[in-house]
Amino acid sequence: MAITENAKAYHEKMFPGYESKFLETDPEFIERFDNFAFDEVVGQDDLDDKTRFMAILATLLGCQGMDEFRAMMSAALNFGVTPVEIKEIVYQAVAYLGIGRVFPFLKITNEVLTEKGIELPLPSQATTTTENRREAGSQAQVDIFGEGMRDFWKSGPEESRHINLWLAANCFGDYYTRGGLDYQQREMITFCFLAAQGGCEPQLTSHAAANMRIGNDKGFLIKVISQCLPFIGYPRSLNALRCVNEAAKGI
Repeated sequence: MAITENAKAYHEKMFPGYESKFLETDPEFIERFDNFAFDEVVGQDDLDDKTRFMAILATLLGCQGMDEFRAMMSAALNFGVTPVEIKEIVYQAVAYLGIGRVFPFLKITNEVLTEKGIELPLPSQATTTTENRREAGSQAQVDIFGEGMRDFWKSGPEESRHINLWLAANCFGDYYTRGGLDYQQREMITFCFLAAQGGCEPQLTSHAAANMRIGNDKGFLIKVISQCLPFIGYPRSLNALRCVNEAAKGI
């Protein structure tokens, strides 16, 4: 087999001492996939490993890659992503994917952490209460998207205005205000959730612009797309790239 030394070395960092059974059953596929994903792709740019694996975990949530999430969660821990950061990625995914799609990942996360001897529950990261979550969430929206979001929760037709209220209080007030991840990291994982699930291009473009606004520039987002491409394929990666290019026109 012609798996490159770089791919072998990176695989060993992810999964020390582990040899995949696919090497026996699907050697030609593993040769091409490992050489691409763990040599060519990781060598494409200078995105740090921790950020890469945070993006990959968020992407796998978005595309419902449960088995790969379990494997890559262990790799992420080996590259310095903390249990708190992983839990925050999973929690925030509920706002963008819904509990129906996130519930299995919460179970997987707890299983992997327990297997590694990490005591649950993890330290609390909540910073809001039921009384101040809307106000704090609105401020988070302003911090990320701009002053135009100040009273967004009051906007829209009366019959659906409650959804904009929930967006401020629940999506941003319950999740974005938590500790464990900063706004740049939270916007990056949201970008990954949306890109990986597909069909959310208007929201993806909006969040691409929000990423750029708070410091995750176009070049950074292209790096994130590139590193996640082996996990979601070309169509959704190219859609994400188009959304980034559209967002960049308005910055």
